[in-house]
Amino acid sequence: MDKSILDNFIPWKSADFYTFSGSDTVTYFPSNVSSQEISPESQTPVSFNYIAEIPIATAKSMEGKYFVGTAVDIIFGEATNGWARLYNPPDSGVNLYVNAWSVSDISSTPFRVQIWFNCTPPGIIQESPFVSSANTTIIPHPQPKTILQFGVGVRGFPAGGNLVFSRNGLPGITIEEEENGRFIFPPGGSFIIFLSNPERPTLPAIGRIAFGWWEEPIL
Repeated sequence: MDKSILDNFIPWKSADFYTFSGSDTVTYFPSNVSSQEISPESQTPVSFNYIAEIPIATAKSMEGKYFVGTAVDIIFGEATNGWARLYNPPDSGVNLYVNAWSVSDISSTPFRVQIWFNCTPPGIIQESPFVSSANTTIIPHPQPKTILQFGVGVRGFPAGGNLVFSRNGLPGITIEEEENGRFIFPPGGSFIIFLSNPERPTLPAIGRIAFGWWEEPIL
C-alpha cells in the first residue's frame, strides 16, 4: 500500500504557542513544532480570529445610555408601606428598559416585595438624588430622562396598573433580579417596587431599593 502523506505529518500535541517576530508583525506557532520545521519563508503562519461578546448592559453603558440609582431609607412597617419607582415622564422622548433591581438592608422584619407596572403609588412622592450615569468617562456626564422616585411610611396600596409578581424575604436577606431590559416602559410608564411586612405589621422597618436601567430615544 502506498504510504500516506499523513505518515510524515507531525501532530500538534498541545495548545501552547510560541511567537516568531521576523518583521513588524508577531506570528504564533505551536510550541512543539521547531523553528526548523516552520519558518516564515516556507510555511503559512497560523492565524486567529477573536470574537468578544459584550453584555447588553455594558454596551449601553459604553453608549452613555445606562444609569444606576438608589432610594435610601425607605421606611415602612407599623401598619405603613414604602416604595420606589423608575418613572418615565410623558415628555421624556425615550423608552425605559429596566435591567436590574435590588432590595436590601432590611434587618428588623420579614418583608414582602411587590412589582407593579404603570400604577399610581400612594403617599407623598419624593425624588432620589442618588442617580448617576454608569459611564463616568463621558464629560459632561449623561443625564437620565427617567426619574427615580420613592415614598416612605405610606398607607394603602398602588392604584391602577398591574401587580405582576411578588416575593417574600427574611430579615437581612437581599432580594435582587437581573431583567436584561425585558421590562420596557414608554413615556408616562413606571416600574414600582412596593415594600410591606404583612407577617409582622407592627414592627418598624427600613431598607433601600436600587435600580439599573437604560434609555433609548423614540425615533
